[in-house]
Amino acid sequence: MTISWYGMLLGLFAGLGLVLAIFRMPVFRRPKLDDRLAPYVRDAAGPAAYDLSDRVFTPFPTLERILRPYFRSGAGLLERVLGGGAVIRRRLQQAGLDMRVEDFRVEQLIWGAGGFAAALAVSLLLLVSRGTNPIPLLVLCVAAFVIGVLLRDRRLVDQVKRREVRMMAEFPTVADMLALSVTAGEGPVAALERVANVSKGELAREFRFALAEARTGATLVQALESVGDRTNVSILARFVDGIAIAVERGTPLADVLRAQAADVREAGKRELIEAGGRKEIGMMVPIVFLVLPVTVLFAFFPGAIGLQMVSP
Repeated sequence: MTISWYGMLLGLFAGLGLVLAIFRMPVFRRPKLDDRLAPYVRDAAGPAAYDLSDRVFTPFPTLERILRPYFRSGAGLLERVLGGGAVIRRRLQQAGLDMRVEDFRVEQLIWGAGGFAAALAVSLLLLVSRGTNPIPLLVLCVAAFVIGVLLRDRRLVDQVKRREVRMMAEFPTVADMLALSVTAGEGPVAALERVANVSKGELAREFRFALAEARTGATLVQALESVGDRTNVSILARFVDGIAIAVERGTPLADVLRAQAADVREAGKRELIEAGGRKEIGMMVPIVFLVLPVTVLFAFFPGAIGLQMVSP
């Protein structure tokens, strides 16, 4: 790399440091109205309205606490750019994560910063060793940041899907336990409490949330409907609706629970058959492109060698 490139990098870092020093002067750091009013209304609005939670996102908690105001500003900027806070909040509920939208945006920033740092290291290596044009490298760094942000959102979607799969696997057993408890003479609330305390898993956790809501003043029907709203599993929503209708109208609850459990098992069998049908095509790939060529080679290779030996 020539001396001009070293001078350009030196001028870039010097200019960046000068800009940071200027914008951190007291003239440009006047507190906002929200920051000035926060100490007086913190007790009324709660500390969560003005600061991030105590969640640690990186292996460096001390550095993270120092940079927390910047995380807060970056999370707000990312929320304004991307939007969709209501969708993210619902996905967090569906994934069973005890996380706010601001915390999720901070994680997106950290993932994007990690991608940007990796791309920047590769770009500097290429710039020093080969003298590559810096414009494509800058585009690469920005693209790495965007990919990191999108990968965190994709991971949230995958977490929601995995939780739904676990709930579907737990559902028949939980429904049978509820049916047994109701058949033994317990009421709907007592049966739910017994199953929620004995069982472990995502579905039992949702039932514990519903019971907590019922204890705070909501009716059992409303608490069960909130379980269906928090999840995206249609079978679970129908199950909750069936329990609510049985409680309201006084129909035999045990029969409803057994029928719901049988429906879930049948749905699981259908999904297994469909998954097996989809996997058949994937199983043909190694057979056609690996096993079949080797078989043909073993069949024709001895004959080809024999013909070469016989021919004059």
